[in-house]
Amino acid sequence: MNAHTILSAKGQVVIPKDIRDRLGLVPGEQLTVTEMAEGVFLKATSRKAGRSFDEIEAELQALIQYDGSPVSIEDMNVGIARAAADSAARRDCAGR
Repeated sequence: MNAHTILSAKGQVVIPKDIRDRLGLVPGEQLTVTEMAEGVFLKATSRKAGRSFDEIEAELQALIQYDGSPVSIEDMNVGIARAAADSAARRDCAGR
């Protein structure tokens, strides 16, 4: 989801309420600010689960073991498009 906000004179940014609620962000929550070519990326540094995003990501990567060759972004996009088309076709058939 994209949203718009305004940088205050003090350099503060308000994260829209619906996004804060959906992500479970609470007042006082620490965020990591990462500079990127397109702007900045905010990431919560602590989670209610007691684990950081990096710890959870490492755990997920350990669960997903892929021994094949690397897949290009183009091939991924083709696969996603096929899956979306298949899903739409299944919805059309189920709705009739």
